[in-house]
Amino acid sequence: MAIIEVKDLVKEFVVVRKKTGLAGALRSLVVPDKKIVRGVDGLSFDIEQGDIVGYIGPNGAGKSTTIKMMTGILHPTEGSIRVCGLSPQQDRKAVVRQLGVVFGQRTQLYWDLRLGETFELLKRIYRIEDKRYKETLDMLNEVLRIQDFIDTPVRQLSLGQRMRGDLAASMIHDPTVLFLDEPTIGLDADAKHAIRQFILTMNRERKMTVVLTTHDLDDVEQLCSRLLVVNHGKIVEDGPLDDIVGKLAPHRLLVIELSKMVKLPEHAHAKVVRQDGLKVWYQFAKSGITAADLIADLSGRLPIRDLSVQEPDIEDAIREVYRTTG
Repeated sequence: MAIIEVKDLVKEFVVVRKKTGLAGALRSLVVPDKKIVRGVDGLSFDIEQGDIVGYIGPNGAGKSTTIKMMTGILHPTEGSIRVCGLSPQQDRKAVVRQLGVVFGQRTQLYWDLRLGETFELLKRIYRIEDKRYKETLDMLNEVLRIQDFIDTPVRQLSLGQRMRGDLAASMIHDPTVLFLDEPTIGLDADAKHAIRQFILTMNRERKMTVVLTTHDLDDVEQLCSRLLVVNHGKIVEDGPLDDIVGKLAPHRLLVIELSKMVKLPEHAHAKVVRQDGLKVWYQFAKSGITAADLIADLSGRLPIRDLSVQEPDIEDAIREVYRTTG
């Protein structure tokens, strides 16, 4: 059974066009030139419990707008949303208890309180029992290591510490679904690793459903089993990560290091796409020849010192989506 159901979702915004010049500006005050823009245009998808889904696309594609509708912050113009069997708009209080939400560029922490005081306040808001609260906080500390700065005022936290604090705050009531909007933006490598490990741990141990929007393709590769790719408010790809990469980036690279400079032979199933001194990159289609057969063929024709096979990059796949639907 799907834990998130989105059907024919539309969100329209009214945009007022500003006219240039004094006369135009005065006319705009009397008769505004309004235009209706669709930020989300007929989205439909289901997400099963326990899935980690990457919801990705370029800036302005409608990602954050969709997340805000699924969490009840915005109301759709048309269509319906069900989260845990409830409408985020009609049953907002009941749905909120099932959700954890983190917006990477905004914090839900209280700026002038110590981090621990924020958690205590959330405990009272969600009416969490003492025993359950302590167990959850101990678990969060084990994964996120928040004990080191739990007594620090939020305004004094580093960006990485604040993000870990936001994640802990979103989990303090043990939600069923976690929405993450750019959770690793601006973080260093160590902080990103800690947050990714936290997401994987929560998913593995608590079967938590995670919907992740991000521009960090390492997040996508390391966390997501399924991708929803959106552009201009429409879904342009939906499927397993490997399938989308295989469809949109169907080539692999054989990187060969030669022991001496020779004339490179032509090959029926591969072509040279780059050469840097003794290093040569052969591109070949997955459907045309296997890497083993290509290596066996070229090893009899070239003085090979070393070689490696490179899989297509997720970034290449997503770039191709944007290019063909832009």
